Amino acid sequence: MTRLSVEMLAADTVQPITSAGHAQLGIAVLAGIAVIVLLITKFKLHAFLALTIGSLVLGAVAGAPLDKAVTSFTTGLGATVAGVGVLIALGAILGKLLADSGGADQIVDTILAKWGGAGPEALPQKGGGGRRAGGRAMPWAMVLIASVVGLPLFFEVGIVLLIPVVLMVAKRGNYSLMRIGIPALAGLSVMHGLIPPHPGPLVAIDAVGANLGVTLALGILVAIPTVIIAGPVFSRFAARWVDVPAPDRMLPQRASEELERRPGFGATLATMLLPVVLMLAKALVDIVVDDPTDMTQRVFDVVGSPLIALLAAVIVGFFTLGRAAGFGKDRLQQTVDKGLMPIAGILLIVGAGGGFKQTLIDSGVGQMILDISKDWSIPALLLAWLIAVAIRLATGSATVATISAAGLVAPLAADMSTTHTALLVLAIGAGSLFFSHVNDAGFWLVKEYFGLSVGQTVKTWSVMETIISVVAGGLVLLLSLVI
Repeated sequence: MTRLSVEMLAADTVQPITSAGHAQLGIAVLAGIAVIVLLITKFKLHAFLALTIGSLVLGAVAGAPLDKAVTSFTTGLGATVAGVGVLIALGAILGKLLADSGGADQIVDTILAKWGGAGPEALPQKGGGGRRAGGRAMPWAMVLIASVVGLPLFFEVGIVLLIPVVLMVAKRGNYSLMRIGIPALAGLSVMHGLIPPHPGPLVAIDAVGANLGVTLALGILVAIPTVIIAGPVFSRFAARWVDVPAPDRMLPQRASEELERRPGFGATLATMLLPVVLMLAKALVDIVVDDPTDMTQRVFDVVGSPLIALLAAVIVGFFTLGRAAGFGKDRLQQTVDKGLMPIAGILLIVGAGGGFKQTLIDSGVGQMILDISKDWSIPALLLAWLIAVAIRLATGSATVATISAAGLVAPLAADMSTTHTALLVLAIGAGSLFFSHVNDAGFWLVKEYFGLSVGQTVKTWSVMETIISVVAGGLVLLLSLVI
């Protein structure tokens, strides 16, 4: 079962494991989140343990039987690891191949030479001064690259493909990590929330009966200023608030100078973009063919799935990266082993975040938000945004927020014009990105990859997500007044 279908099942068909009222559920949510934050920040407990304990506290305060709370947590953990964990593992292998073969060096050196104003010979030496937040073109280059790469990808896939490059650019070019990383994250997140063929926007388009082409065109119109403000502009402030180096444990090291050769820029870039091309091809075939029984669509549904696309990139990388650098079978095996070792903690943390999210959903928190919002008497676009915001805050899932909000406001689209129906989809997508925090697996991905504390992740990633949500929502409302 795909990640999308798991989340749809969680949102639509799971019966609550507790009969608690709205007030008790609200208290349970606050208690669970408070326990997680306190255990991590005050008692320095590992995030995996904190999320596990917080999930049990949430279930207990909500009045759920302990066995059912445990089942919800383990179900969510398993679904998250199944959907995201394998992608992280494959991304880690591909990243290690890129690093050990010298392919990542080739990409980074080329980026720095073209946009950073320095070739490898001009890069700062160790001890050569503090990190610089300059390099005016670099944040724009990163947001452009992330937006293009993130167009057909799940957010998590984009993270595992791009973050090693982000870390290496920041390290080699002596840039502020946040100055480079925030634009890349903004590009990925905006694509995920607003632009088809990502699953959230596609489900919302289907639910409200919007036109795909109009939604795509308006989505791009909203996305461009949103990603500029949340990416290169906000990164200036984020770099001042959180000044951290690229974490050595996640940083691919420069390939040994003993390598006789390293892959060319074209071959390396093609290997990195292979999953992007395969997933984009699947999305295009789904739109053009739109027949689940058609053999072409069935083939592309397989080869364009995130798992197969990344697996294909890894296998191709054995030849275009490993063999090109002169690696034998033993060296390739060592590269795979070393690539997998650093991600064990990340997998557990991300999985536990999924477990906490599933406990929230199974406790009835998402339904509580839907019930409360039915009585809100406000404009349809603003209502859609607020409902998505509330469900996002409660469940931590942008896709669940989009699916649930779209289902609730779909009747409002009956009397809307084509453009306003498309704007309704975008309002939902914008709201679904609001303030990612401890119940979002993406929060923990960013925290671990960038080596941040919980507080630092809130000040950078969470604020960036909020900026995206508010700016995109405001632009949608503005467009509704002029078109």
